[in-house]
Amino acid sequence: MTNSIEETSKTMSQDTQPNAADDPASKARLRLWLRLLKGQRKIENRLREKLRDDYGSTLPRFDVLAALSREPDGLKMSQLSGVLKVSNGNVTGIVDRLSKDGFLERVPVEGDRRAMRVCLTKSGRDHFATLAEAHEGWIDDMLSEFTADEAEDIAARLASLLDHMNEGDDQA
Repeated sequence: MTNSIEETSKTMSQDTQPNAADDPASKARLRLWLRLLKGQRKIENRLREKLRDDYGSTLPRFDVLAALSREPDGLKMSQLSGVLKVSNGNVTGIVDRLSKDGFLERVPVEGDRRAMRVCLTKSGRDHFATLAEAHEGWIDDMLSEFTADEAEDIAARLASLLDHMNEGDDQA
């Protein structure tokens, strides 16, 4: 799969920027992007394996619990979908299973008979705390190659990159 990504990137680069093929900085940035992508996929796959093997859970379940852990009053289903950047249909099945497991509850939204707010139960908060602690340990282990200063520097550089990219979104 990586080869097809690299081939597609080369083709895209050649098709959209004919001069980029000769620019060493362009090549270095392309390699950086490919390594970031490969690293992200590797980390995500390991997290999926650890959640499944150690807790019988999934990354989407973890993401729903994480999003709700930041919202003590819960979220409407549409808000939860927006936070997770997935469709309502994707979230509904996960919420149904988490509710059945006793980790979430649906609470009617006052003034809107059709809307429901999804909140963590005490059991859900406890379960998420356990998962979050394990998650942090797994990430710490996977990224232990970096000192705290190096991790902070890389994180700051990536945040700067995202800010720069978001500026372009505002102008479009």
